[in-house]
Amino acid sequence: MRRSPRPVAYHTGPFCYAGARPARRFAVRVWLAYPIRIDSTDQVAIGLLFRLGLVIGACISDPSFVAAMAEQQQSPLLQRPAAPSSSRLPDFKQSVKLKYVKLGYHYLITHGAYLLLAPLPGLVAAHLSTFTLGDLAELWQNLQYNLVSVLICSTLLVLVSTAYFLTRPRPVYLVDFACYKPDDERKCSRARFMNCTEQLGTFTPENVEFQRKIIERSGLGEDTYLPEAVLNIPPNPSMANARKEAEMVMYGALDELFAKTGLNPKDIGILVVNCSLFNPTPSLSAMVVNHYKLRGNIVSYNLGGMGCSAGLISIDLAKDLLQVYPNTYAVVISMENITLNWYFGNDRSMLVSNCLFRMGGAAILLSNRGSARRRSKYQLVHTVRTHRGADDRCFGCVTQREDADGKTGVSLSKDLMAVAGEALKTNITTLGPLVLPMSEQLLFFATLVTRKVLKRKVKPYIPDFKLAFEHFCIHAGGRAVLDELEKNLQLSDWHMEPSRMTLHRFGNTSSSSLWYELAYAEAKGRIKKGDRTWQIAFGSGFKCNSAVWRALRSVNPAKEKNFTNPWIDEIHRFPVPVPKVSAI
Repeated sequence: MRRSPRPVAYHTGPFCYAGARPARRFAVRVWLAYPIRIDSTDQVAIGLLFRLGLVIGACISDPSFVAAMAEQQQSPLLQRPAAPSSSRLPDFKQSVKLKYVKLGYHYLITHGAYLLLAPLPGLVAAHLSTFTLGDLAELWQNLQYNLVSVLICSTLLVLVSTAYFLTRPRPVYLVDFACYKPDDERKCSRARFMNCTEQLGTFTPENVEFQRKIIERSGLGEDTYLPEAVLNIPPNPSMANARKEAEMVMYGALDELFAKTGLNPKDIGILVVNCSLFNPTPSLSAMVVNHYKLRGNIVSYNLGGMGCSAGLISIDLAKDLLQVYPNTYAVVISMENITLNWYFGNDRSMLVSNCLFRMGGAAILLSNRGSARRRSKYQLVHTVRTHRGADDRCFGCVTQREDADGKTGVSLSKDLMAVAGEALKTNITTLGPLVLPMSEQLLFFATLVTRKVLKRKVKPYIPDFKLAFEHFCIHAGGRAVLDELEKNLQLSDWHMEPSRMTLHRFGNTSSSSLWYELAYAEAKGRIKKGDRTWQIAFGSGFKCNSAVWRALRSVNPAKEKNFTNPWIDEIHRFPVPVPKVSAI
């Protein structure tokens, strides 16, 4: 005897299917009890959504779903115990600002709109898991008399899915990068630096000794590099020599990048060059276009005056441009020019930069081509930029100016470390919701609500960022900066090793130092598929910028030997001990 079809309950929605079995409700409760991990924005496919369009109305209107979700809402949240004090950031505890937390969650929602659709296949799959062939036959028999509802629902699903795929951000891949390693003639040992300083004759004996003390405590080694114009006695800084240094760094890095990737320079569609203190006319980007005869419709930018954080600003700019220009390559060049920016006066706030800054540069190849993924090293996950320029104290802590004698240099304020700490605190508070595991976010948010809403005097829970990243590339601005960040972020010597060794081997190469650090991690064979790397940079203005990369494949240092990874021929002797004070 043929069973009568189950009734169809018509509501304001397209359709719904009444009469769910208890087994179906049980399956839903079991599914809701386990969280879904979303690893990709492409998990929701148009074809799947279209095929399941016939039953989604039944799923979302099933009373079993309502009961299951209500039961889930009443169940207590399971929170793991707070992390031990060794994993906290003690110096950032007293001034976490709620507005930056809100900004971070805003970024999460803005860049994670796919999360609204991602659970849908799981819900449907859980509901379908209890269906039998008889159920499907009955459902089709009921729905064939409601063709209008089926068409409306299916059309809506197709439109929403199409809009999602058309508006989702294009992935940005880091195909490869190259760091410039100057010739041995440009090496400047600490003793050579002090000899040049003494023979120059423009510094007072007290300031010569002042520079000696800085060098001995700086963490710099014996193999850093300076341009020829600075090492000559007497030095001969000029526009021609500055251009010569810029060409040497830019073209050296680009030649190596093109050799690594096999890229034809005419395939480059976007070019971004950043150099803070040297901005000639024609620009540095125009020099690159002329030297490599790049195509006439290339989109080129030249960033100046943005300090040591300009490298990540350039990455962020290239990322935005790659959202606009499909199927193309972008090249970013990060460097600094020493020749015209050596200070010859006696203002001690300007002498520090002479002791720390050294010659270097890097070229990075990015792409949004789908075919580039399989040969790329990393994918850009997040960029977060923090600008504290509205605060006068932050704005003036790093300034290029003239001293009392009219000599130009870069002045570093005594407030620099405090300002950098505030900028970093703002940046990581915004970055946290994007990268931290949910357990850390719940503990942090619960503590924040207790302090801000319930007005309880409790110490804020500072998340452990080591749970979010495997590698840290912190701008090698100086030993004091690295010491403070190691302490505040509670990082180990292993985490700090790339930054400390980069400072020791190459000095402060400004915006390119992050790439020497990543090259160090690669040369050590540390980068494995799926690893996450956090790049942190500080710059005048005052700015703190972050970039998060995920490794698409493991990097085998043996395959790098044919190219100029700046560390590859000497990585065996690192790490080396760096004493607090090393006499010259």
